[in-house]
Amino acid sequence: MPLNIKENENCWNFLKETELPIFIYGMGDGALKIMAVFEKYGIPLSGFFASDEFVRGHTFQGHLIHTLSQIENIIDDFVIVLAFAAGYESLYKRINEIASRHILLAPDVPVAGGGLFTYEYFLENKDKFEMVYGMLADEKSRETYEDVINFKISGKIGYLNSCTSSKEIYGNLVTIHENSVYVDLGAYNGDTVLEYARASQNNYRHIYAFEPNPKNFRKLKKNTEALRDLTTFNAGAWSSSGIIKFTENEGRMSRASASGGVEIQTLSVDNAISEQASLIKLDVEGSEREAIMGAQNQIAGGADVISALYHRNEDMFAIPLQLKEINPRLKFYIRHQLYIPAWETNLYAIN
Repeated sequence: MPLNIKENENCWNFLKETELPIFIYGMGDGALKIMAVFEKYGIPLSGFFASDEFVRGHTFQGHLIHTLSQIENIIDDFVIVLAFAAGYESLYKRINEIASRHILLAPDVPVAGGGLFTYEYFLENKDKFEMVYGMLADEKSRETYEDVINFKISGKIGYLNSCTSSKEIYGNLVTIHENSVYVDLGAYNGDTVLEYARASQNNYRHIYAFEPNPKNFRKLKKNTEALRDLTTFNAGAWSSSGIIKFTENEGRMSRASASGGVEIQTLSVDNAISEQASLIKLDVEGSEREAIMGAQNQIAGGADVISALYHRNEDMFAIPLQLKEINPRLKFYIRHQLYIPAWETNLYAIN
Protein backbone atom coordinates (compact mmCIF):
# COMPACT_ATOMS: atom_id res chain seq x y z
CA MET A 1 0.00 0.00 0.00
CA PRO A 2 1.20 3.56 -0.70
CA LEU A 3 2.19 5.99 2.04
CA ASN A 4 -1.03 7.66 3.24
CA ILE A 5 -0.50 11.31 4.22
CA LYS A 6 -3.85 12.91 5.04
CA GLU A 7 -2.67 16.36 6.12
CA ASN A 8 -1.88 18.96 3.47
CA GLU A 9 -2.31 22.11 5.55
CA ASN A 10 0.63 23.12 7.71
CA CYS A 11 -0.18 24.07 11.28
CA TRP A 12 1.53 27.41 10.65
CA ASN A 13 -0.83 28.24 7.77
CA PHE A 14 -3.81 27.30 9.93
CA LEU A 15 -2.57 29.58 12.70
CA LYS A 16 -2.06 32.43 10.25
CA GLU A 17 -5.56 32.09 8.79
CA THR A 18 -7.62 31.43 11.94
CA GLU A 19 -9.73 34.27 13.32
CA LEU A 20 -9.53 32.86 16.85
CA PRO A 21 -7.09 34.36 19.38
CA ILE A 22 -3.92 32.29 19.85
CA PHE A 23 -2.29 31.62 23.21
CA ILE A 24 1.03 29.84 23.74
CA TYR A 25 1.05 27.27 26.54
CA GLY A 26 4.48 27.37 28.20
CA MET A 27 7.60 29.49 28.33
CA GLY A 28 11.31 29.02 27.67
CA ASP A 29 13.26 27.95 24.59
CA GLY A 30 10.30 26.19 22.99
CA ALA A 31 8.17 29.32 23.19
CA LEU A 32 10.99 31.44 21.76
CA LYS A 33 11.35 29.11 18.77
CA ILE A 34 7.62 29.20 18.12
CA MET A 35 7.52 32.98 18.45
CA ALA A 36 10.25 33.23 15.81
CA VAL A 37 8.10 31.21 13.40
CA PHE A 38 5.06 33.34 14.31
CA GLU A 39 7.04 36.42 13.31
CA LYS A 40 8.13 34.79 10.03
CA TYR A 41 4.55 33.84 9.10
CA GLY A 42 2.90 36.97 10.49
CA ILE A 43 0.89 34.99 13.06
CA PRO A 44 -0.70 37.19 15.76
CA LEU A 45 -0.16 36.19 19.39
CA SER A 46 -2.70 37.03 22.09
CA GLY A 47 -0.66 35.92 25.09
CA PHE A 48 0.75 33.11 27.23
CA PHE A 49 -0.51 30.81 29.92
CA ALA A 50 1.17 28.25 32.14
CA SER A 51 0.29 25.73 34.82
CA ASP A 52 -0.84 27.35 38.05
CA GLU A 53 2.44 26.74 39.87
CA PHE A 54 4.40 28.64 37.17
CA VAL A 55 2.29 31.81 37.06
CA ARG A 56 2.52 33.90 40.25
CA GLY A 57 2.71 37.24 38.44
CA HIS A 58 5.45 36.14 36.02
CA THR A 59 5.97 37.77 32.65
CA PHE A 60 7.55 36.38 29.48
CA GLN A 61 8.68 38.47 26.52
CA GLY A 62 6.67 41.39 27.83
CA HIS A 63 3.47 39.36 28.33
CA LEU A 64 1.86 38.72 31.71
CA ILE A 65 1.52 34.96 32.24
CA HIS A 66 -2.04 33.80 32.91
CA THR A 67 -3.59 30.54 34.00
CA LEU A 68 -5.80 28.65 31.57
CA SER A 69 -8.85 29.24 33.77
CA GLN A 70 -8.25 33.01 33.69
CA ILE A 71 -8.30 32.97 29.90
CA GLU A 72 -11.36 30.69 29.79
CA ASN A 73 -13.25 33.11 32.07
CA ILE A 74 -12.73 35.92 29.56
CA ILE A 75 -12.67 34.22 26.14
CA ASP A 76 -15.02 31.48 24.97
CA ASP A 77 -13.03 30.06 22.08
CA PHE A 78 -9.33 30.24 21.31
CA VAL A 79 -6.40 28.22 19.94
CA ILE A 80 -3.66 26.81 22.15
CA VAL A 81 -0.11 26.26 20.88
CA LEU A 82 1.94 23.91 23.03
CA ALA A 83 5.51 25.13 23.57
CA PHE A 84 7.05 22.42 25.74
CA ALA A 85 7.58 18.68 25.71
CA ALA A 86 5.38 16.28 27.65
CA GLY A 87 6.95 12.92 28.37
CA TYR A 88 5.20 11.63 31.47
CA GLU A 89 1.69 10.29 31.72
CA SER A 90 -0.02 12.78 34.05
CA LEU A 91 1.06 15.77 31.96
CA TYR A 92 0.26 13.92 28.74
CA LYS A 93 -3.27 13.30 30.03
CA ARG A 94 -3.67 16.94 31.08
CA ILE A 95 -2.73 18.15 27.61
CA ASN A 96 -5.21 15.75 26.00
CA GLU A 97 -7.91 16.89 28.41
CA ILE A 98 -7.30 20.51 27.42
CA ALA A 99 -7.33 19.46 23.75
CA SER A 100 -10.83 18.02 24.27
CA ARG A 101 -12.08 21.56 25.09
CA HIS A 102 -10.00 23.73 22.74
CA ILE A 103 -8.12 23.52 19.48
CA LEU A 104 -4.61 22.56 20.62
CA LEU A 105 -1.63 22.24 18.29
CA ALA A 106 1.91 21.13 19.09
CA PRO A 107 4.01 22.54 16.24
CA ASP A 108 7.00 20.47 15.22
CA VAL A 109 10.16 22.59 15.55
CA PRO A 110 13.38 20.61 14.99
CA VAL A 111 15.72 20.08 17.94
CA ALA A 112 18.75 20.53 15.65
CA GLY A 113 19.22 22.02 12.20
CA GLY A 114 17.04 24.53 10.44
CA GLY A 115 13.82 24.65 8.48
CA LEU A 116 10.35 23.39 9.29
CA PHE A 117 8.64 20.08 8.62
CA THR A 118 5.87 21.35 6.34
CA TYR A 119 3.71 19.68 3.71
CA GLU A 120 5.95 21.28 1.11
CA TYR A 121 8.98 19.70 2.80
CA PHE A 122 7.26 16.33 2.65
CA LEU A 123 6.52 16.76 -1.06
CA GLU A 124 10.13 17.77 -1.79
CA ASN A 125 11.34 14.52 -0.21
CA LYS A 126 8.35 12.30 -0.98
CA ASP A 127 10.38 9.72 -2.90
CA LYS A 128 12.69 9.24 0.10
CA PHE A 129 9.81 8.96 2.56
CA GLU A 130 8.14 6.40 0.31
CA MET A 131 11.38 4.45 -0.02
CA VAL A 132 11.65 4.16 3.78
CA TYR A 133 7.95 3.31 4.07
CA GLY A 134 8.51 0.43 1.69
CA MET A 135 11.42 -0.82 3.82
CA LEU A 136 9.42 -1.09 7.05
CA ALA A 137 8.98 -4.62 8.35
CA ASP A 138 5.54 -4.56 9.98
CA GLU A 139 2.17 -2.83 9.85
CA LYS A 140 2.68 -1.09 13.21
CA SER A 141 5.82 0.57 11.84
CA ARG A 142 4.01 1.72 8.70
CA GLU A 143 1.10 3.14 10.71
CA THR A 144 3.50 4.88 13.10
CA TYR A 145 5.48 6.37 10.22
CA GLU A 146 2.31 7.78 8.65
CA ASP A 147 1.00 9.12 11.96
CA VAL A 148 4.26 10.87 12.85
CA ILE A 149 4.50 12.52 9.43
CA ASN A 150 0.86 13.65 9.64
CA PHE A 151 1.55 15.03 13.11
CA LYS A 152 4.67 16.89 12.02
CA ILE A 153 2.73 18.63 9.25
CA SER A 154 -0.42 19.45 11.22
CA GLY A 155 0.61 19.64 14.89
CA LYS A 156 -2.48 17.57 15.78
CA ILE A 157 -1.68 15.44 18.81
CA GLY A 158 -4.33 12.85 17.98
CA TYR A 159 -1.86 11.29 15.56
CA LEU A 160 0.61 10.72 18.40
CA ASN A 161 -2.14 9.27 20.60
CA SER A 162 -2.90 6.78 17.83
CA CYS A 163 0.64 5.47 17.43
CA THR A 164 2.03 5.53 20.98
CA SER A 165 3.57 2.19 21.97
CA SER A 166 4.85 0.65 25.18
CA LYS A 167 8.40 1.48 26.24
CA GLU A 168 9.15 -2.22 26.58
CA ILE A 169 11.48 -2.99 23.67
CA TYR A 170 13.83 -5.66 25.00
CA GLY A 171 12.46 -9.11 24.32
CA ASN A 172 10.01 -7.57 21.86
CA LEU A 173 11.79 -5.83 19.01
CA VAL A 174 15.30 -6.24 20.39
CA THR A 175 16.63 -9.57 21.64
CA ILE A 176 19.52 -9.56 24.11
CA HIS A 177 21.77 -12.51 23.47
CA GLU A 178 24.08 -14.09 26.03
CA ASN A 179 27.49 -12.38 26.20
CA SER A 180 26.22 -9.40 24.21
CA VAL A 181 28.18 -6.19 23.68
CA TYR A 182 26.15 -3.00 24.10
CA VAL A 183 27.31 0.42 22.84
CA ASP A 184 25.42 3.44 24.19
CA LEU A 185 26.03 6.64 22.21
CA GLY A 186 24.60 9.57 24.16
CA ALA A 187 24.51 7.74 27.49
CA TYR A 188 23.43 10.88 29.43
CA ASN A 189 23.33 9.95 33.14
CA GLY A 190 23.43 6.19 32.59
CA ASP A 191 19.67 5.60 32.47
CA THR A 192 19.71 3.56 29.25
CA VAL A 193 22.88 1.72 30.30
CA LEU A 194 21.13 0.60 33.48
CA GLU A 195 18.02 -0.32 31.49
CA TYR A 196 20.09 -2.58 29.24
CA ALA A 197 21.91 -4.18 32.19
CA ARG A 198 18.59 -4.97 33.88
CA ALA A 199 17.07 -6.36 30.68
CA SER A 200 20.09 -8.62 30.18
CA GLN A 201 19.91 -9.72 33.83
CA ASN A 202 23.55 -8.63 33.95
CA ASN A 203 24.40 -11.43 31.54
CA TYR A 204 26.35 -9.31 29.05
CA ARG A 205 29.96 -9.39 27.96
CA HIS A 206 30.68 -5.66 27.94
CA ILE A 207 29.04 -2.23 27.85
CA TYR A 208 30.61 0.84 26.24
CA ALA A 209 29.08 4.23 27.01
CA PHE A 210 29.86 7.57 25.30
CA GLU A 211 28.79 10.88 26.85
CA PRO A 212 30.39 14.20 25.81
CA ASN A 213 28.94 16.53 28.44
CA PRO A 214 31.27 16.64 31.50
CA LYS A 215 28.47 17.10 34.04
CA ASN A 216 26.39 14.31 32.54
CA PHE A 217 29.50 12.12 32.36
CA ARG A 218 30.07 12.49 36.10
CA LYS A 219 26.47 11.38 36.72
CA LEU A 220 26.97 8.47 34.32
CA LYS A 221 30.05 7.31 36.25
CA LYS A 222 28.34 7.62 39.61
CA ASN A 223 25.07 5.94 38.59
CA THR A 224 26.78 2.97 36.94
CA GLU A 225 29.63 2.41 39.38
CA ALA A 226 28.15 -0.92 40.51
CA LEU A 227 28.16 -2.39 36.99
CA ARG A 228 30.89 -4.76 35.87
CA ASP A 229 32.66 -4.72 32.50
CA LEU A 230 31.74 -1.14 31.67
CA THR A 231 33.96 1.22 29.70
CA THR A 232 32.97 4.91 29.63
CA PHE A 233 34.20 7.60 27.26
CA ASN A 234 33.86 11.31 28.05
CA ALA A 235 33.55 11.93 24.32
CA GLY A 236 31.00 12.43 21.60
CA ALA A 237 30.37 9.73 19.01
CA TRP A 238 31.39 11.11 15.62
CA SER A 239 32.63 10.05 12.20
CA SER A 240 36.25 10.49 13.31
CA SER A 241 38.37 11.26 16.33
CA GLY A 242 39.06 14.92 17.03
CA ILE A 243 37.67 18.03 18.71
CA ILE A 244 34.35 19.73 17.97
CA LYS A 245 32.28 22.36 19.75
CA PHE A 246 29.16 21.42 21.72
CA THR A 247 26.47 23.64 23.21
CA GLU A 248 26.93 24.45 26.88
CA ASN A 249 23.50 23.00 27.72
CA GLU A 250 24.02 20.80 30.77
CA GLY A 251 21.01 18.58 30.14
CA ARG A 252 20.32 15.63 27.90
CA MET A 253 20.16 17.92 24.85
CA SER A 254 23.78 19.07 24.66
CA ARG A 255 24.67 18.84 20.98
CA ALA A 256 27.23 19.73 18.35
CA SER A 257 27.30 23.43 17.53
CA ALA A 258 28.88 25.30 14.64
CA SER A 259 28.39 28.68 16.30
CA GLY A 260 30.24 28.21 19.56
CA GLY A 261 30.20 26.42 22.90
CA VAL A 262 32.72 24.18 24.62
CA GLU A 263 35.30 22.00 22.91
CA ILE A 264 34.63 18.28 23.28
CA GLN A 265 36.65 15.21 22.37
CA THR A 266 35.07 13.03 19.69
CA LEU A 267 35.68 9.37 18.88
CA SER A 268 34.46 7.03 16.18
CA VAL A 269 33.04 3.76 17.46
CA ASP A 270 35.05 1.76 14.93
CA ASN A 271 38.29 3.24 16.28
CA ALA A 272 37.33 3.09 19.96
CA ILE A 273 35.96 -0.46 20.18
CA SER A 274 37.80 -3.52 18.88
CA GLU A 275 35.21 -6.25 19.58
CA GLN A 276 32.02 -6.69 17.57
CA ALA A 277 29.02 -4.86 19.03
CA SER A 278 25.68 -6.64 19.40
CA LEU A 279 23.60 -3.46 19.77
CA ILE A 280 24.34 0.23 19.22
CA LYS A 281 21.96 2.84 20.63
CA LEU A 282 22.15 6.37 19.19
CA ASP A 283 20.57 9.42 20.83
CA VAL A 284 23.13 12.10 20.10
CA GLU A 285 20.98 15.21 19.60
CA GLY A 286 21.22 15.59 15.84
CA SER A 287 24.63 13.99 15.28
CA GLU A 288 23.25 10.52 14.55
CA ARG A 289 24.39 10.37 10.94
CA GLU A 290 27.93 11.41 11.87
CA ALA A 291 27.99 8.76 14.61
CA ILE A 292 26.71 6.12 12.16
CA MET A 293 29.51 7.01 9.75
CA GLY A 294 31.95 6.35 12.57
CA ALA A 295 30.39 2.95 13.28
CA GLN A 296 30.06 1.63 9.73
CA ASN A 297 32.26 -1.40 10.33
CA GLN A 298 30.34 -2.39 13.44
CA ILE A 299 26.99 -2.01 11.66
CA ALA A 300 28.14 -3.87 8.56
CA GLY A 301 29.49 -6.59 10.88
CA GLY A 302 26.06 -7.31 12.33
CA ALA A 303 25.29 -4.83 15.11
CA ASP A 304 21.61 -4.07 15.66
CA VAL A 305 20.87 -0.34 15.90
CA ILE A 306 18.38 1.75 17.89
CA SER A 307 18.38 5.37 16.69
CA ALA A 308 16.39 8.49 17.54
CA LEU A 309 14.51 9.79 14.48
CA TYR A 310 13.37 13.19 15.76
CA HIS A 311 16.25 15.62 16.11
CA ARG A 312 16.43 16.86 12.51
CA ASN A 313 13.69 17.12 9.89
CA GLU A 314 15.55 14.77 7.56
CA ASP A 315 16.11 12.04 10.18
CA MET A 316 12.85 10.32 9.26
CA PHE A 317 14.31 9.27 5.92
CA ALA A 318 18.07 9.97 6.01
CA ILE A 319 18.94 7.66 8.91
CA PRO A 320 17.08 4.55 7.68
CA LEU A 321 18.49 5.00 4.15
CA GLN A 322 22.01 5.44 5.52
CA LEU A 323 21.74 2.27 7.60
CA LYS A 324 20.26 0.31 4.69
CA GLU A 325 23.21 1.26 2.51
CA ILE A 326 25.68 0.09 5.18
CA ASN A 327 23.89 -3.19 5.90
CA PRO A 328 21.18 -4.25 3.41
CA ARG A 329 20.28 -7.22 5.64
CA LEU A 330 18.75 -5.01 8.33
CA LYS A 331 15.00 -5.11 9.01
CA PHE A 332 13.46 -1.78 10.01
CA TYR A 333 10.84 -1.04 12.66
CA ILE A 334 9.59 2.32 13.96
CA ARG A 335 7.89 2.95 17.30
CA HIS A 336 6.77 6.12 19.06
CA GLN A 337 6.76 6.10 22.85
CA LEU A 338 4.59 8.40 24.98
CA TYR A 339 5.70 11.95 24.19
CA ILE A 340 4.41 15.23 22.80
CA PRO A 341 5.81 16.42 20.35
CA ALA A 342 7.17 13.52 18.23
CA TRP A 343 10.26 13.02 20.40
CA GLU A 344 10.84 9.40 21.37
CA THR A 345 10.15 8.29 17.82
CA ASN A 346 12.83 5.65 17.32
CA LEU A 347 14.13 3.38 14.59
CA TYR A 348 14.99 -0.24 15.34
CA ALA A 349 17.30 -1.76 12.70
CA ILE A 350 17.53 -5.46 13.43
CA ASN A 351 19.55 -8.21 11.75
